[in-house]
Amino acid sequence: MPPKAKAAGRGRAPAKRKLAEEFPPGEVLKDTMKKEWKLGAPIGQGALGSYTWVRKTMLFEPIDNGPLFCELAFYMRAAKPDLIQSWMKSKKLKNLGVPRYWGSGRHERGGQRYRFMVIDRLGTDLQKKFEECGRRFPRKLVLQLGLRLLDTLEYIHEHEYVHADVKASNLMLSHSDPNQVYLVDYGLAYRYAPEGLPKEYKEDPKKCHDGTIEFTSIDCHKGGGAGPSKTTKRKMAADRAEESEVDSSPVKKKRVTKKNDRPKKSPQKTLKSRKVPSSDPKSRLVEMGTQTSPGLAQKSRGRPKKTST
Repeated sequence: MPPKAKAAGRGRAPAKRKLAEEFPPGEVLKDTMKKEWKLGAPIGQGALGSYTWVRKTMLFEPIDNGPLFCELAFYMRAAKPDLIQSWMKSKKLKNLGVPRYWGSGRHERGGQRYRFMVIDRLGTDLQKKFEECGRRFPRKLVLQLGLRLLDTLEYIHEHEYVHADVKASNLMLSHSDPNQVYLVDYGLAYRYAPEGLPKEYKEDPKKCHDGTIEFTSIDCHKGGGAGPSKTTKRKMAADRAEESEVDSSPVKKKRVTKKNDRPKKSPQKTLKSRKVPSSDPKSRLVEMGTQTSPGLAQKSRGRPKKTST
């Protein structure tokens, strides 16, 4: 008897992403702010194409693919030049390992629509340098890289994102200054604390082992992460942002207290304040309170003590 056919949908390999078409050098692309970018020589091709333009790098992909859209959400929200410069000034840093975002948009060629993004031009990655050095770095270099990476992760986390795919091949040297290292590839980055509120941790079997298997965290192996819970209003806003791709709103670190989260008042009788003569040095009493975080109600340190007559 002939073998039974497999059930539909089982054993199928995931659909391959479309390869980005190779654009000829000199083609002009216009971003959402009407600024024109002229393509240079290609420096890479795959699902994501890479082209140089003077001191910038342009990444693009067919609009149906998706990874670049995830990166674009991070860059537009947290990697604008003025935002990075302000944070560096507050931390007294000369450099920060986050490529700056310069523009993005859509481009149509030959009936195919593409999404593109322009960032700083970068050089080779750290994995290639590691192989060139016989898979061994000096201790001083390792410590310097660790400090630079900690600054970069601190910046990303303060702007409500996690990278989720830190590895040597995603650490690239600057094209103009090989002593500077940058963390790239934010295709798996997600916003873990929108408006300062951490998302609920959930485990999703479909997301098990996302990222690079050698460096994936235990939680990611379990499919853990922030749950995709969205209210109707947030989902509508996300759909509009995906269509326009011009969301330039700054990160809001604001906590809104829900009705259920507000502390309930205990049914206690309010104590009437006693009148004290003005000559008494204790006539002026100041009620001390504590403020824990934005959006939370102030709490007094305790119930006022009764004074004996």
